Amino acid sequence: MTTLLLARHGLTHLTGPVLAGWTPDVHLSEAGQAQAEALATRLASLELDAIVSSPLERCQETAQAIAGRRDGRVAEVLTDDRFGECRYGEWTGRPLGELAKDPLWQVVQTHPSAVTFPGGESLPAVQHRAVSAVREWNERLGPEAVYLVCSHGDVIKAIVADAMGLHLDQFQRIAADPASLTAIRYTPLRPFVLRLNDLGGDVAGLRPPEGSEHEDGGENLTGSDAAVGGGAGTT
Repeated sequence: MTTLLLARHGLTHLTGPVLAGWTPDVHLSEAGQAQAEALATRLASLELDAIVSSPLERCQETAQAIAGRRDGRVAEVLTDDRFGECRYGEWTGRPLGELAKDPLWQVVQTHPSAVTFPGGESLPAVQHRAVSAVREWNERLGPEAVYLVCSHGDVIKAIVADAMGLHLDQFQRIAADPASLTAIRYTPLRPFVLRLNDLGGDVAGLRPPEGSEHEDGGENLTGSDAAVGGGAGTT
């Protein structure tokens, strides 16, 4: 039951008004640094088996803040380009207000599976590379691992849509705010989305307890079984 924590990077001076994409040298703003430190504080007590990041500066800085609070535990930040931002091509660096007037904008909103950004990447390709990376990291780290990936809003939403069995056309229904935490537990049968766009609260329950295969007391329950009726929770 590998547990994946998805953290979106903190705010930058471009976050919100401009589609930053792969614009170089986009760093965390002062507010973004504070968000990253707050997230690092929340996660400090949680044992992590790996910290992986998009190569872009805003994610690297967020991941480094988290790694810096590990108290001697795993502190190295590993980089995986497959968790990098969507390559928005000609849309990169343009104001969102301007892009909203482009006919492609409505396709992005209602039929994202059909979108290939001009001179850039398709959204299905983004989802494929990101989900493939998750599967490979799950296999590499093993079924007992809890690890963190610091990535970008559309990438996180695409991973969550896959975990929830949603068509990519539904991924705009998912939110991933700056410095938010999303948690997905992968079992042999299905993934479970434990938290989504979480901006506060205790994280102790994100590591499964010992003997969690039968935590509800049922002889035939496995970690892949959904608790009928909702169950008693994991904390």
